[in-house]
Amino acid sequence: MRTVELVCSPGLEVAVRAVWGRLAAAGLPSLARNIHPTNRPHLTLAAVDEFPPGVEHRLTDLFDAALPVPVALDRVVVLDGSAPLVWLVRPTPALTALHAAVWDVLAEADGHRPWHAPDAWVPHLSLALRFRNADLRLARAVAGGQCPTGDFDAARSYDGTDRSVTPLAGRG
Repeated sequence: MRTVELVCSPGLEVAVRAVWGRLAAAGLPSLARNIHPTNRPHLTLAAVDEFPPGVEHRLTDLFDAALPVPVALDRVVVLDGSAPLVWLVRPTPALTALHAAVWDVLAEADGHRPWHAPDAWVPHLSLALRFRNADLRLARAVAGGQCPTGDFDAARSYDGTDRSVTPLAGRG
């Protein structure tokens, strides 16, 4: 599987990692416990089985023209009641247009993950995986009430087969 992801600007990344740390310190599930070097806050725009020939170059051109994209985080929720704990990203026209453009570039790819499709996508930054809805109130208290802002200033692709990252723009 190959993903297309936006990466947080340094200040926004620090804010998200701080919440990861506070969740872990409170004994809650947290992505702070994932020490793989590719683990960092990101927004997934799409995931497919493989990139068709030429797609990386087209994505790089797209991101070079579109980034940075301003971002504001919203509330902390559990997706589907017993899945990831996430910080919702407020969809802006620029972000929504970029997401649609990525899907256009990937139109010929096989194995699109339907939860990233433009009509189903819930933009978010993951805070923890396999989170129980029963712990949401505590998680929100630990996260605090702030809604950080920043930019998505880089893009990358994650290869789930070998757990590697390919920069598509910026720091990736």
